[in-house]
Amino acid sequence: MITRNIVRENLYLDSIMLMSLSGTLKELEGVDEASVIMGSEANKAILESIGLLTDEGRGAGPGDLIIALRAGKNSILEEVENRAHELLAGRLPGARTSGSIIPRSFETAEAMLPDANLTLISLPGEYAGREAMKALDSGRHVMIFSDNVPLEVEITLKKRAQQLGRLLMGPDCGTAIINGTALGFANVVRRGHFGIIGASGTGIQETSVLLHREGYGITQAIGLGGRDLSKEVKAMSMLQAIDALEQDSDTRVVLLISKPPDPEVAELIYNTVKKKKKEYIVTFLNGNPEEAGKRGLHAASGLEEAVHRAIALYENKPFSHRPFTDDVDKVLERVQAERTKLKKGSHLRGLFSGGTLADEALLILSREIGDIYSNIPLDSAFMLSDVNKSRGHTVIDLGEDAFTRGTPHPMIDYTLRCDRLRQEACDPTCGVMLLDVVLGYGAHPDPASVLVPAIQDAKRIAEAEKRHICIVASLCGTEGDPQHIDRQRTMLEKQDVVLLPSNAQASRFAGLVLKGE
Repeated sequence: MITRNIVRENLYLDSIMLMSLSGTLKELEGVDEASVIMGSEANKAILESIGLLTDEGRGAGPGDLIIALRAGKNSILEEVENRAHELLAGRLPGARTSGSIIPRSFETAEAMLPDANLTLISLPGEYAGREAMKALDSGRHVMIFSDNVPLEVEITLKKRAQQLGRLLMGPDCGTAIINGTALGFANVVRRGHFGIIGASGTGIQETSVLLHREGYGITQAIGLGGRDLSKEVKAMSMLQAIDALEQDSDTRVVLLISKPPDPEVAELIYNTVKKKKKEYIVTFLNGNPEEAGKRGLHAASGLEEAVHRAIALYENKPFSHRPFTDDVDKVLERVQAERTKLKKGSHLRGLFSGGTLADEALLILSREIGDIYSNIPLDSAFMLSDVNKSRGHTVIDLGEDAFTRGTPHPMIDYTLRCDRLRQEACDPTCGVMLLDVVLGYGAHPDPASVLVPAIQDAKRIAEAEKRHICIVASLCGTEGDPQHIDRQRTMLEKQDVVLLPSNAQASRFAGLVLKGE
């Protein structure tokens, strides 16, 4: 293999563009690896660790762009380099996108849109805080898509936002929908009367999509970033978001979504919500819903349950549990049919791009089939010693840092998941594979087109050994998303993939197939 670095001096691209470019280049024929990344010391260390840094890249500065490529032939590298320059040409300052110049600084953006009241920041973490403070001081709300922002900077920014009466979403806030506008990774959903506040991007996506499919819509979906409910940050953004939705006359029911907060922070949230006038559904995944119930609050143990409880509150009807929304008898017939075909396969392998969806799957499956190994386990005793090798029942969050260092997020680039799918098919104990397919802005433009060849390979591997692999998936998306959900569904169903309407139902189905009862 030949490795090449191309450095474009003084050319900054935000992280969303970097991930998109990296994903596009990796899918080109003959490319072994591709990463488009800014030349910060931290990023160069990532490239070094995965064998993608050359002397030219080592000389890049933090404001320079590095295009790192690896392929088997120089001719392929030259073709890919030319393609990279073509892609960049459409993204450079001065290029036109929908008739507008792409701004390279907060000051330029402010001059272009002086009346805008929200700033989206997607910069390397070491620079994001400075620009966020400028935006706050200008009187604007802020969403920080960037990760790797120091904790002390986050606390300083959020305290400043509180002083100014402005909302700070993030850092590491991947999803929000504000006044109907999707920011980061988000889906096209209708407007309505439900508010969502979440420390999880895919959690917000799943709940907003499920509400949409039930015929309802949202007022605002406010992302927080993964550290907001920590002991150090003390839910500063969540508390502000609660106050904002409390004052919004269109919002009737609010869904709160997070992993379990620090206990003191959880108590703070419970006490805050108890005093509010609107209805709240508290969903702390892997938390204890009874803690909210003791305080007279509504709680859910999972995302789909939270949606159904929210709708019941809105309609003033009793909540009823629905394990499957499709015809239950038909679903159970399919369960039995898949179970009968399994023969040797006794273990599950879940390959997820959404961390919160992986969490929800772990919670449901642990009740159905017992202990599950993972890189994000419910119990530390079941932490995988090697995340690249499954053990027993395994659920993997492919969006964790161990998999995304120097590579695009798995919602954008399916290479790792497709490779892992083929790898798992070689294990004779693997009987069921569980996948999430997340659509919407920012996600892969045609995920089924890259999943289908991997699924076909996996089935061929199993059939050669007279085995059957049951592949179960959920599609998180709507008819308005750019990937054309009906086309995605048709392509996957042609491969005999079992598609369920939600991640919770897909997880439940997978568990029933293996349960053997």
